[in-house]
Amino acid sequence: MNNKLITLPNPSLRKVSADVKEINDKILGIIKDMEESTLDWDQSREHEVGVALAAVQINKLYRIVILRDDHEDKYSATFTIFINPEIEKSFGDIVMDYEGCLSIPDIYGKVPRYNKVKVKALDTNLNKIELTASGFLARVFQHEIDHTNGIVFIDHIKDNPDAFYILDTSGKLIKQDYEQIKKNTTLWQ
Repeated sequence: MNNKLITLPNPSLRKVSADVKEINDKILGIIKDMEESTLDWDQSREHEVGVALAAVQINKLYRIVILRDDHEDKYSATFTIFINPEIEKSFGDIVMDYEGCLSIPDIYGKVPRYNKVKVKALDTNLNKIELTASGFLARVFQHEIDHTNGIVFIDHIKDNPDAFYILDTSGKLIKQDYEQIKKNTTLWQ
């Protein structure tokens, strides 16, 4: 088991990550740890899949994001790597939809996000990547790039008490009382 995930209220999750200047053994090791930690997390969650992860979530403050190649298959173990990802443009409609986070266990939220984004990044050979993502993939990029900037999804909904949910044992999202979550968690410390 290689799960190195950190969770709120760990202060690293509120810090801005540094740009990756070169690909070396240290950076490749962080990427490997990110992949292994995501896969380990999946094994502990019956109804959830780790779709993506930012390096800060394993307490490494670098602008690295991994995205599972087949986010609908819990047993898919391949990832695409994005180094220094940035959203160049957000457009389309703002859509409310559910989000969870490996660093905020058991809490979900209905988060407003643009349904289209233009992303630029580098691959592990430092080649440029440019893509336009829509729908769920656009949401994932916004969520993970927020992590590299010290922002977590609950920051977008903390003033909306109707936006919070928990996952029950059958895998169903159940509306949760905002005050109860605040009282019983350390999310806002």
